[in-house]
Amino acid sequence: MESTSNRSQRPPKILITKIGLDGHDRGSRVIATQLRDAGMEVVYTGPWQEILAVVKLALEEDVDVIGISALATDHLLVPKLMDALRSADLAHVRVVVGGIVPPEDESALLMAGVSKVFHPGSSRDEIVSDMNRLASEARSR
Repeated sequence: MESTSNRSQRPPKILITKIGLDGHDRGSRVIATQLRDAGMEVVYTGPWQEILAVVKLALEEDVDVIGISALATDHLLVPKLMDALRSADLAHVRVVVGGIVPPEDESALLMAGVSKVFHPGSSRDEIVSDMNRLASEARSR
């Protein structure tokens, strides 16, 4: 893992992934490209990832933020991801969810520790700004 001073000098490092069985990854690919174009370092996994594989990759890549793309009900797996991150001593890593998330599920995700839920129609500027802020928060811990 990098020293604190090296981490603060490098661009935000974001892992974009999909957990569960949802294979619709167009949105996650668009977001990954937008974040990269905004100067962030992006690690993209594609769909069908298992929670422990995401945690392992987050540790190996020393990411600041994990972005989970959700179209179906796979966002309901995110609380298990949050538990796995805490168990791996990665509680400082921020997690965001983007996609189709019903209001009642959004509050449960936020209570589980998710930092932000982006809904369809979230602007590129909002996403980039929030990801920069969350990466900075992750680095300060």
